[in-house]
Amino acid sequence: MKNLLYIIFAFIVVSNCSFKPVIKQHGVPFLDKKEKLLIVNKSNKNDIKKILGNPSTTSKFDNDVLIYIERQQTQSKLKHLGQMKILKNHVLVLEIDKYGILKKKSFYNKDDMERIKIVDATTDSDFKKTSFIYKFMSSMRQKINDPLGVRAKKRKEISQR
Repeated sequence: MKNLLYIIFAFIVVSNCSFKPVIKQHGVPFLDKKEKLLIVNKSNKNDIKKILGNPSTTSKFDNDVLIYIERQQTQSKLKHLGQMKILKNHVLVLEIDKYGILKKKSFYNKDDMERIKIVDATTDSDFKKTSFIYKFMSSMRQKINDPLGVRAKKRKEISQR
């Protein structure tokens, strides 16, 4: 009887386990299919919002740029200790002119993103700790924090003891 209870308990535990992987979805689902519904020089901003919804990111240069993102992640196998693995990584960049008409669309998938080279060069700032601005701002901060110079006097007294 005891063994039968163990078998039933083990069966209940195992039957509640799911063998399907958990997929985390972020952004616009089925972006690759929805972007085919958009036609350059024909679709307008209202059509885009009706099909895709609000953009993930917007930008304003000469034209409006709307960026839509779709990303799917799942946990990898046990040998990689359950790290997140990217299944889909789609980005759709839409450029809209001042009249609200779609002028250019660019679709990037996971493979396209891996081919993009990122530059490691950085821009140095002209602001250094020895500059006049740094010294001036430091003295102003010190005067704001201790307007009467009380802290400096206390430090002097302590050091003389």
